Amino acid sequence: MANNTITNEIEKRRTFAIISHPDAGKTTLTEKFLLYGGAINTAGSVKGKANSKYAVSDWMEIEKERGISVTSSVLQFDYNGFCINILDTPGHQDFSEDTYRTLMAADSAVMVIDASKGVEAQTIKLFKVCVMRHIPIFTFINKMDRDARDSFELLDDIESVLGIRTCPVNWPIGSGKSFKGIYDRKAKTVRTFESVSTGGSKSAAETDFNIEDSELKELVTDDLYNQLVEEIGLLDGASDPLDLELVQKGELSPVFFGSALTTFGVETFLKYFLEMTTSPLPRLSNEGIIDPVENDFSAFVFKIQANMNKSHRDRIAFMRICSGKFNAEKEVFHVQSGRKLKLSQPQQIMAQDRQVIQEAYAGDVIGVFDPGIFSIGDTLTLPGNKFEYEGIPTFAPEHFCRVVQLNSMKRKQFVKGITQIAQEGAIQIFQEYSAGMSEIIVGVVGVLQFDVLKYRLENEYGCEIRLESLPYGYIRWVGDPSTDVTKLKRLNNVKTVKDMKGNPLLLFVNDWMIRMVLEDNEGLELLEFKKN
Repeated sequence: MANNTITNEIEKRRTFAIISHPDAGKTTLTEKFLLYGGAINTAGSVKGKANSKYAVSDWMEIEKERGISVTSSVLQFDYNGFCINILDTPGHQDFSEDTYRTLMAADSAVMVIDASKGVEAQTIKLFKVCVMRHIPIFTFINKMDRDARDSFELLDDIESVLGIRTCPVNWPIGSGKSFKGIYDRKAKTVRTFESVSTGGSKSAAETDFNIEDSELKELVTDDLYNQLVEEIGLLDGASDPLDLELVQKGELSPVFFGSALTTFGVETFLKYFLEMTTSPLPRLSNEGIIDPVENDFSAFVFKIQANMNKSHRDRIAFMRICSGKFNAEKEVFHVQSGRKLKLSQPQQIMAQDRQVIQEAYAGDVIGVFDPGIFSIGDTLTLPGNKFEYEGIPTFAPEHFCRVVQLNSMKRKQFVKGITQIAQEGAIQIFQEYSAGMSEIIVGVVGVLQFDVLKYRLENEYGCEIRLESLPYGYIRWVGDPSTDVTKLKRLNNVKTVKDMKGNPLLLFVNDWMIRMVLEDNEGLELLEFKKN
């Protein structure tokens, strides 16, 4: 049974992921959260000039060069008595696997939508992942300081495209140059907005008014005021009520409007969000539900990252603590290897910055030094407990290249580099079924991952490579790993390979060939993803 201190620490934790289409303002919103928590003093600009600060959450060199996030970041800070763990995800669809793994570690998600564009392609893909996990989804409609689509249209877009009901918690007054403020439906007050320098300031100039205040009517103009009153009437009569039970089931999304760049509406969102979200939730294991408070320490690995900092040539395993209290002095049990070990250099992570810690609690995400024993999906418990959390699926890549090493003298660094990057889950590597590491095939979900692979091998491991495109578009795991794939029929134009764990796979040019192979090999099962 947990003591009061552990219970209190766990109950003040909030762990959530931020998802969006690229350029919707997700990284900017993340940084403004950090400003409110006092974790940073000045917001960085993701696409600033050469002398600008870079965004705190974008730490990899290629991210700074391109102005995009290609890997998930973990950020922790305190705010108003809460301990908040933000899992910031890549927005680009080519890195959706990393986002999926990160969502496995989150208790809820914040979906950022561009007010001028509405729901975009990548938002749909990430949203579906949340639905698969029944994660509560909170929507922040961003960039109201620019010309935006009609607010009712935006709500309809979310409901029709994503298939989730919405409940606006606040409502905008105008947009772009005529953006005057936001009406709080619960408090029945209006917070007005005045554009100020966005630099590192914590907030735009804001004033609160009662909706009946005559000064407010003068400030926002008659047209906008009358429009607001009319729209509030429509909302009160037609929109879904705020049912927190439906929110927790992922069936209703509370919606907020604001501008992350000017920080307007961000603190209001954060306040309501923390009221509506829950402390860490129970998790399913092969021995049933594990309660975060009642059970002893347990965690699972959802991300591995090598060379996060050039001054630290190491690998960090990110783990989500699911139950109990972590104590750096105590041994833990690594279920997959059956080994007892002490987690080396446990750290609280703030993007690339690290702080060694002695304890952490359910809901926290910590980084530990990985000597090469951890894999994504691994479970850690206290000695004596041997349950495993659900594995994180490996998805079938859609693009394939043969990797040609240009300097054979650097073979050792090359094998180390490509193996480590594959262990992080950024790419998948396959070998010819009958050969060793002499021919390596790389598979990715999105082609931008090839650029990242080439960049990292050259800059982190000193290995130049050439990537030769292969014609295959489909890969399938053989359901029974003991199958002798050399004896399968109809394998013309089908390539047989094996993954890092020796599992057999087949590479196909098109889906018609998949059907032909299944028809000609009775009893053969081919899988689109592999459960780790």
